Amino acid sequence: MAWVAVAIGGAFGSLFRYGLSLLANQPGLPLGTWLANILGSFLIGILSVLGKEKGILSPELYLLFAAGVMGGFTTFSTFSLEVVSFWGEGQFMRGILYALLSLIVGLLSCAAGVWIARQFQ
Repeated sequence: MAWVAVAIGGAFGSLFRYGLSLLANQPGLPLGTWLANILGSFLIGILSVLGKEKGILSPELYLLFAAGVMGGFTTFSTFSLEVVSFWGEGQFMRGILYALLSLIVGLLSCAAGVWIARQFQ
């Protein structure tokens, strides 16, 4: 059953990411990928507290949302390709800035999600 939960969640997460990219991406600015990764980092922080620490989510629901939806929604491979593409176009500083902002803001978003979820009993 765990495999089915992850597969279903992954399908929905991928659709959400694709929709966000259609709405947010601008020429030369992969805002959709960045937003998906930042929002996904925040949400997985919340899910980890609700699922693992507080036991509010069943193991199956945790897998559905954390591994499935968030796994399909966030995308390290697309992020990596975008950074390499910036470099291939000679936009080294843009690529470095995009990578650093993604890492720093993503980690802070995850920490914020964990902190917020821990505030509620």
